[in-house]
Amino acid sequence: MKHLKPKEAHEFLRAHPEAVFIDVRSEWEYLFVGHPKGALLIPWVDGPNWERNPEFVAHVKRATSIDRPVVLICRSGNRSRDAGKALEEAGFTKVYNVEHGFEGDLNEDHQRGKLNGWRFDGLPWEQC
Repeated sequence: MKHLKPKEAHEFLRAHPEAVFIDVRSEWEYLFVGHPKGALLIPWVDGPNWERNPEFVAHVKRATSIDRPVVLICRSGNRSRDAGKALEEAGFTKVYNVEHGFEGDLNEDHQRGKLNGWRFDGLPWEQC
């Protein structure tokens, strides 16, 4: 798995239109916090019990083939890294993780969006 900073991921997606961009956060995060434009929602972990989605790999396989680039994003880059490992174990060969995710790392006041991340970098996003 390769790791890309948000701006690098955005440029990669622009340069590789065959890539599939997947937001692995929960449906609630995707809808109410916002999401990168063009990202497909396939939760890695979702409510109400915040359990791992046992159908994650199957859903990704339906969305793309194992030899196309897959770019994963979550809130901070941790869930997407774990999801990427699962995809690699399932045979995906071009997996990319967006470091710092959509909202970024926590600052000293335990706030996100103040240090880094997709939104912090001013990349395209929307909220439903």
